[in-house]
Amino acid sequence: MRKLFLSSLLISTLIGVLITIQACQPNVSIETAQYAVNGQKLYTTHCQNCHGAKGEGLGQLYPPLTDSIFLNKHRSQLACIVKNGMKGSIEVSGKKFDNEMPGIPQLNNVEIAYILTYVTTTFGNSTTTYTQEEVAKNIASCD
Repeated sequence: MRKLFLSSLLISTLIGVLITIQACQPNVSIETAQYAVNGQKLYTTHCQNCHGAKGEGLGQLYPPLTDSIFLNKHRSQLACIVKNGMKGSIEVSGKKFDNEMPGIPQLNNVEIAYILTYVTTTFGNSTTTYTQEEVAKNIASCD
């Protein structure tokens, strides 16, 4: 009985959060809000240590995720970067970064879509959902 109550409470809370997000950001769809909520959990686990709780990056070591110009320009490559990592120099917000980013190969396409939707709908970025179909297409094109 207690498990049922706690499960119901959790579901009600999540629905309330989604409704609040929707009310605060009227141009964000329910699907985008759901992806972002799931993506936040995955971001916290896999990305936050280097890129920061607010996507601010870590000094000269790891780039911020607040540069919507970089994210939009490289949108089709982001799924590959999350899955396979990245080597080489990049420029983000006028700063050069040359550290290796490890990939997270154990993530499936929907989990990558969640993370990318979270990143691209927070930290001052756009409000576009990454679908698992887009992620699958982009991963199939990885170099």
